[in-house]
Amino acid sequence: MKQQLFALSFGFVAMLAATHASQAQQQNRCAPRAAVIERLASDFSETRQSIGMVANGTVVEVFASTQTGTWTITLTRPDGVTCLVADGHAFERLGEELPPMGDPA
Repeated sequence: MKQQLFALSFGFVAMLAATHASQAQQQNRCAPRAAVIERLASDFSETRQSIGMVANGTVVEVFASTQTGTWTITLTRPDGVTCLVADGHAFERLGEELPPMGDPA
């Protein structure tokens, strides 16, 4: 059940990310992956916090900084081009567990 919920949550993020990918490209928010990673590290002190793959081979990553509180979600296409999908502030690392089955929490 836990894996299914994670898959559903990640699927939603992937769907959202895929919807925004064409908008990100139009706004010139795409570059070679190495350049994007370097910029996130040097300008925002962000490092990769999580990673997953969409069915078409696109990689979704979340970068964040506990120092600055900023976060960025990226999509990297199979050709190595990375696009910024979303970004923000007030990042927090959580270690939440799912409530037991049948618990309405």
